[in-house]
Amino acid sequence: MWSFGWWTTGRDQAAIDLFETVHNAINNGIIPGEISYVFSSREPGESEFSDRLAKMAADHGIPVVSLSAVRFRPDLRKQDREVWRHAYHKEVLAKVKDFTAQVVVLAGYMWVVSPEVCRKLSIINLHPAAPGGPAGTWQEVIWQLLDQKADRTGVMMHLVTPELDKGPAVTYCSFSIQGGAWDHLWNQFEHELQRSSLEKIKESFGESQPLFARIRNEGTKKELPLIVQTIRSLAAGEISIKDSQLYDRTGSKLAGPYDLTGAIVTTA
Repeated sequence: MWSFGWWTTGRDQAAIDLFETVHNAINNGIIPGEISYVFSSREPGESEFSDRLAKMAADHGIPVVSLSAVRFRPDLRKQDREVWRHAYHKEVLAKVKDFTAQVVVLAGYMWVVSPEVCRKLSIINLHPAAPGGPAGTWQEVIWQLLDQKADRTGVMMHLVTPELDKGPAVTYCSFSIQGGAWDHLWNQFEHELQRSSLEKIKESFGESQPLFARIRNEGTKKELPLIVQTIRSLAAGEISIKDSQLYDRTGSKLAGPYDLTGAIVTTA
């Protein structure tokens, strides 16, 4: 059976919700595959949420492997983060080497993986923008969208590479942020810009700025469905990853990422 690894830090309820959503999709036959193991960068007792997630996985019969990133050679982490990253992930790779997994999903994993991990495993992660869209955190992405007066955005799953957030997109969905109900929010934002700079708006409103908040809300609603549909597409053989390249069911190389917008709209 097609299988995948699940790497997490388990830092909050969202990490638990994500795991539960994907596991339910497997149980309901949406994803024709299985989670071969869970790796946690927190050990028992470090966090209520990571403990709950680990127990949930164990209760489902999924092996759980853990190695505390915070407790692993903290002096080295302070002295040289790159050397520490390599050393830590060398230990992680040794712990998970006996598990079969076609892909590893980073699911709220809060550490940058080492280049060696990128070379040895096919790893995918969520990024809160459409392919070709802004880089950075979701906050940075949305402020850039507002600054650019963008007409569309989206969310994507991308391949993790040594260059942070620069890996090629594997799947995505997109949506319009102009026209219809969006117009009055853009007009309101334009009025704010006439009275103040973008930096001042950031300081005054932050994430509560109405247009910002609406874009964030729409993107958030599509994140879980995209993760589920991406894993489903991989498990079903609609797409596959080999040597950092994306292929379709027939084995032909895809020219670009796999558009799941239709599937996300249908399931949302």
